[in-house]
Amino acid sequence: MSETHSPKTTQEDRLAGDMDKREFIDRLIRVDHAGEFGAQRIYKGQIDVLGNTDVGPTLRHMAEQEEEHLEAFEQLIRERRGRPTALYPVWNVLGYALGAGTALMGKKAAMACTIAVEECIDEHYQKQLEKLGDDEEELKAKIRKFREDELEHRDIGVDHQGEQAIGYPVMRKAIRAGSKFAIWLSERV
Repeated sequence: MSETHSPKTTQEDRLAGDMDKREFIDRLIRVDHAGEFGAQRIYKGQIDVLGNTDVGPTLRHMAEQEEEHLEAFEQLIRERRGRPTALYPVWNVLGYALGAGTALMGKKAAMACTIAVEECIDEHYQKQLEKLGDDEEELKAKIRKFREDELEHRDIGVDHQGEQAIGYPVMRKAIRAGSKFAIWLSERV
């Protein structure tokens, strides 16, 4: 998270505008839910374009893991009485467009997209793990598991020569910037 709000502080330690623990957890679950939804849509777009190629089974494997992550955050929203981001329709369209668009550029470009997104999500999840208190071990365990899956996806992208895609440095930078902006917006809206 881009703000420096620690869920471990007491009421007296908080400054005006700081989130309390419930607000922090609501925001965390909302943004992670949005991210997993976006990832699912990216893979759907890639599968629609490349699903019948040799990389199709790999894309489906990653999509299945993203579906598992999404279902877990949907459950957490219900259990903790949170809310999804209001930007859900936007992430639906943009996620799919990013997935299909990179897949139309070829397998390496699709994998370059995977690398860029998953690097960003790895960093995002790591920051969350550092901020979560010891009283959230169950949530931390889920995030750790999902982070491992995202790192696996990044490694799959590397193994499938995503870094060899034409324009990789520019594509990586643009996708990472877009992912970070989507994280920032989803935390708040």
